[in-house]
Amino acid sequence: MVKTHVSTHEWVAGRYRLLDVVHRETNRVSWYGEYVEETGAARPCLVTRIGLPPDQGEEKARQAADRVLRMSETMARLCPGRIASVVDALEEEGSLWTVTEWIDGLPLGQLLAQKGAFSPGRAAAIGLQLLDVLEVAHGEGVTHGELSPGQIFVRSQGPLVLTGFGLAGATLAPRVAAPSYASPEQARDERIGPAADLWALGALLYTMVEGRPPYRDRDRPEATLKGVDKLPLRTPLRAGPLTPIVQGLLRKDSRERLTRTVVRQSLTRLLDDDPHVAVPAPPLRRVRAAARRVGPQWSGRAMAAGTALAVVTVALAALAVAQGLPDGDDTAAGDAQARPSASATGPGEDAGERVSATPDPAPTPTPSSSAPVTPSPSAPPRTSPTPSPAATADALPDGFRVHRADEGFSVALPKGWQRLDTARSSDGAYRVTFGAKGDPRTLAVTYSRKAGPDPVAVWRDDVEPNLRRTAGFRRIGKIRATTYQGYKGADMEWLADGADGQERTFGRGFLLGGHRSFSLRWTTPAADWNTAANRQALDTFLKTFRPGSAA
Repeated sequence: MVKTHVSTHEWVAGRYRLLDVVHRETNRVSWYGEYVEETGAARPCLVTRIGLPPDQGEEKARQAADRVLRMSETMARLCPGRIASVVDALEEEGSLWTVTEWIDGLPLGQLLAQKGAFSPGRAAAIGLQLLDVLEVAHGEGVTHGELSPGQIFVRSQGPLVLTGFGLAGATLAPRVAAPSYASPEQARDERIGPAADLWALGALLYTMVEGRPPYRDRDRPEATLKGVDKLPLRTPLRAGPLTPIVQGLLRKDSRERLTRTVVRQSLTRLLDDDPHVAVPAPPLRRVRAAARRVGPQWSGRAMAAGTALAVVTVALAALAVAQGLPDGDDTAAGDAQARPSASATGPGEDAGERVSATPDPAPTPTPSSSAPVTPSPSAPPRTSPTPSPAATADALPDGFRVHRADEGFSVALPKGWQRLDTARSSDGAYRVTFGAKGDPRTLAVTYSRKAGPDPVAVWRDDVEPNLRRTAGFRRIGKIRATTYQGYKGADMEWLADGADGQERTFGRGFLLGGHRSFSLRWTTPAADWNTAANRQALDTFLKTFRPGSAA
């Protein structure tokens, strides 16, 4: 993350050191910070201060902190890789402080300040990613209520990341921060719902193309909210084809605003018609194709073309925004990766073409402490304020180092591990197996250019029939749909007889779009499955694996 050079070196709760301000909004400031352990070791984190109303009281402040923690945990399960996990929240000196895992990206507000207004295509691409997360949240009855440029982080690789869930309703104020993005119903201090988030989406689209919010910040939040409620919308001048979408979302009456389904269709159509943002893709149409059996590798048929187009264009535009590339950069178009995102199915949409609104709550499984035949449960809720290390070399567990494969992907491996075997096929698919001499554990990375539309069906129909020919094969639990780094995926675990006894394997397959997929298979002796070293290894593989641009 690029940081502004405003050093404070203040402390919060005696353990979080504030270093550089990364973003300021009305009533909200975020810092690059460090969690300093008793040993003196420091880990990066994002620390945010939100001013509380003076009459809030300590008990209400504690309840607000608890609400933010609970909501963050819920949304992180529903949208893995898209929500910044809050690892601590507390009240201090009349402010609510939240500590978030460090995000390797730029706040949208800072990006706008550096780059200036976006083209309509870039704004539409980011809007689609936001809509993905909102669809999941709204499908679970969750309203964000605090969307603003400071809550959206755009990364150079991977989908954007949202913060701020749980703040709405956590205080007595109708809008905690960034009042210029409040909906009219918030300005009137009325009960809000999903329509308030759609208003904020419209305000964000307006800001991205115009370079300023639709309603300016005034000297006092109350005055800003009054303007949102009473003043007419300033006609956008640079929105171009986005104009009817923005105006349809910024309608004062929440009942008259565009629906999520209409917004998605309109944004996707805009990207389809914009040659400077969209990349070549099959025509928009709905495709239902069963995955065909092609052997033991994780593969199948092409993804639904309409979903692939929207996802590819979203990833390309977000990447161009973060890296400052021109709209029509052909090299970026060739290297961009599609990243399907968890989203609810809207009215009239084909549920088979979108990630479920309630994906499996175990996106990053850890070996359980129960019997070997028990499926790996989800990671336990965070009870410590210690932020998780970022997926960088200097934050890896001791002994792990990032390995960058010639094929383009990267993953952190334990000390002494190296490539043991590489198998390739004529269609460009490959499997790379990693391990170490004397170590019975292995990690296999498989890449295919024939990805099927349903990752659960790929494991069930392509992979499992071949595994059943293996001596001692037995699947553990059900095949679980999940979302990984914003990709649509599925997990499967099984037992089988190995050369030195029974082995247990965890497999995760995920779709990249454009007919491509990866799968990771982690295999250990079944008796050692629950050791701390194995839990750490699997967790590190899943946190650090990155598909390469050559995939």
